Amino acid sequence: MKFEMLDKKMRSFETSMDQFILPELYIVARLDGRGFTKLTKELLDFERPFDVRFRDAMVQTTKHLMNCGFKIIYGYAQSDEISLLFQPADNSFGRKTRKLISVLAGEASSCFSLALNTMAAFDCRIIPLPNEKLVIDYFRWRAEDANRNALNAYCYWKLRDQGLSSSAVTSKLSGLSIGNKNELLYQQNINYNDLPSWQKRGIGIYYTTTTKKSYDPVKQKEVETDRRVLICDTELPMDASYSSLLAEILLKEKIRNEY
Repeated sequence: MKFEMLDKKMRSFETSMDQFILPELYIVARLDGRGFTKLTKELLDFERPFDVRFRDAMVQTTKHLMNCGFKIIYGYAQSDEISLLFQPADNSFGRKTRKLISVLAGEASSCFSLALNTMAAFDCRIIPLPNEKLVIDYFRWRAEDANRNALNAYCYWKLRDQGLSSSAVTSKLSGLSIGNKNELLYQQNINYNDLPSWQKRGIGIYYTTTTKKSYDPVKQKEVETDRRVLICDTELPMDASYSSLLAEILLKEKIRNEY
């Protein structure tokens, strides 16, 4: 069989499972650490329930994903997961899901591994969303998940510090209301409201415009130029205020792409 015929035959199998995200739909990619429970509890000596070194590695990885060739306008990190919002017109790899998934997972895994000097891996999924409201709902959902995870993590580790086994703690926390969990922490001299915002709400990474002064050798004078820079927001607002922040990011990106 000639190569051209064999190539055509085999590529039909290779592409048989290809899916594409339709034009104009928003693309959100969510990456999750694979086996990170073992990584954080056994392989690395991290502070519990939150460790600044782990947080910084997640931020570094998120920033890398936003600068590795895709048009990503918002990154969000909490616990061991990263969510990325693509610019709607991004046509990377023809919007093929298998390419987006494999490249993002590979980039995240390598960056995070280098950041902590140990092997780590991420999986990835693609979520297509048809409108801005659902985009905002998605990130509100992940922020609420961060809040619930933080409350549960603090309760879990405070009880473990008292000598309870993992199964005993899980049983004790099962069915407890949010109020009861807050009271449990309060009895341990922890006011949940006073904990760092990044632990409870996650971290947002997005672009802002700053003015920088420089010298123009042609005009021989000092000039001001606007530059887009990534900022790391560890004090994300809550509820409606968070929705407003996301809406502002979407609006600025829409205006920027109209000119």
